[in-house]
Amino acid sequence: MTSASLPHAADRLPIVTASNGQPFVPCDAVLALIRAIAESCRNLADDPDCDLHTAGAAIDTEADALETRAIAATLEGP
Repeated sequence: MTSASLPHAADRLPIVTASNGQPFVPCDAVLALIRAIAESCRNLADDPDCDLHTAGAAIDTEADALETRAIAATLEGP
């Protein structure tokens, strides 16, 4: 078993820097992310070892990964 972390779904979302320097994610990417969250919840609903706490923890992990990338995008120069 390896200690390398698994890739996050949020790693595949495009982050664009606006003219004011703030990062944003295009609407179509947000829609895809929300649909992926819904699909994951449906999949977890059928797993007797998972509950809403498990789903919430997974969503928090993805949000943390996306936030880290957004912060990094604001630090990068044009």
